[in-house]
Amino acid sequence: MALNRRHFIGSGIALAGLSAPMVQAQGRPRVVVVGGGAGGATAARYIAKDSNGEIDVTLIEPSRTYYTCFFSNLYIGGFRDLQSTAHDYGRLASDYGINVVHDWATGVDRDARTVALAGGGSVPYDRLILSPGIDFVAGSVAGWDLSAQGVMPHAYKAGTQATLLKAQIEAMPEGGTFVMVAPPNPYRCPPGPYERISMVAHVLKERNPTAKIIIADPKEKFSKQGLFEEGWQKHYTGMIERIGPDFGGGNTSVNPQTMEVDIDGEVIKADVVNVIPAQKAGLICEAAGLTEGNWAPVDGHSMVSRMDENIYILGDATNQGDMPKSGFSANSQAKVAAMAVRGALTGSRVFPAKYSNTCWSLIATDDGVKVGAAYEPTEEKIASVSSFVSQTGEDAAMRKATFEESIGWYEGITSDMFG
Repeated sequence: MALNRRHFIGSGIALAGLSAPMVQAQGRPRVVVVGGGAGGATAARYIAKDSNGEIDVTLIEPSRTYYTCFFSNLYIGGFRDLQSTAHDYGRLASDYGINVVHDWATGVDRDARTVALAGGGSVPYDRLILSPGIDFVAGSVAGWDLSAQGVMPHAYKAGTQATLLKAQIEAMPEGGTFVMVAPPNPYRCPPGPYERISMVAHVLKERNPTAKIIIADPKEKFSKQGLFEEGWQKHYTGMIERIGPDFGGGNTSVNPQTMEVDIDGEVIKADVVNVIPAQKAGLICEAAGLTEGNWAPVDGHSMVSRMDENIYILGDATNQGDMPKSGFSANSQAKVAAMAVRGALTGSRVFPAKYSNTCWSLIATDDGVKVGAAYEPTEEKIASVSSFVSQTGEDAAMRKATFEESIGWYEGITSDMFG
């Protein structure tokens, strides 16, 4: 059954009525949310709408227009236009009374319970929710840093980077070479690089059928590998070559000045190079002292930081267990955190946490596949309790239905995020 807006929103955790506020010293308790994506926007909206005005909610997000990372590959492949992935925060402010602050959050004073803003000043909180997404690990791809993203785009933060990569692909010379440097685990959207390869191949098959695609991959295996490889053989025969770690895919460097990629000593002259570096939690988590290694550990029962009981962390930035780093995961985690925050501040009932995720990918026109799972918290982590995945050899009707299901999901999650 295709998902739609009613089905999606109705699948959220039911919330009980509110009781008397527990924090009243300064008037309404204050929740500050940093990051306006699938985790942050959802958390802000659910806290505001379900607290019936009892909680003051501030959302800090530098961008006035939010471009979803999910479905940005479909824009690159020509299946959507850029505007269809763009959303604003107007309804969160007008319909839910959320204070939307368009600025960068640069730091957290955990003792004073304030968030510093790049524009000056700070915002106080009783509870803080961080949903900053990802940043990149410096030096993870030799020869590449953020100063090279205008030449060798990562396009793993949507908007201008996706637009740049799309333009580069469409401008490739006849018979040219596209190279992707794929990221090591863990990273945002496990099937994402391989759906992108499919979308690049779709464009080149129509515009530049003698072009070549090379993937330098440090991983032995990847999400939905059998499904993608089956699809590439069916739709893009002979166009895509993946070089895994056994053949040097993990020993890669780039030269943005010469547009060359060195894969274990073999130098490839490329026309387009998509470098997706190793990833870590958004920088504010590290600045606030909330990370261990590259990620922020959280308690799966509520998404509260394991280092600060007044801070909750969502989505791609977290180290929480079995859930992948995805928009669906962040949205699911946001509802659990919103419920926990309301309970802490107003005494409303808190139900046991449950989570879900599905990742859809498009391989070619009407050839959609998916993988997903349901999750429950343990003392150690968020653990998978059941899972599903598309099967190789499915008929065209099944694959088309899966793609249409993903369209319904997109409409549902963006409505759930932005109202």
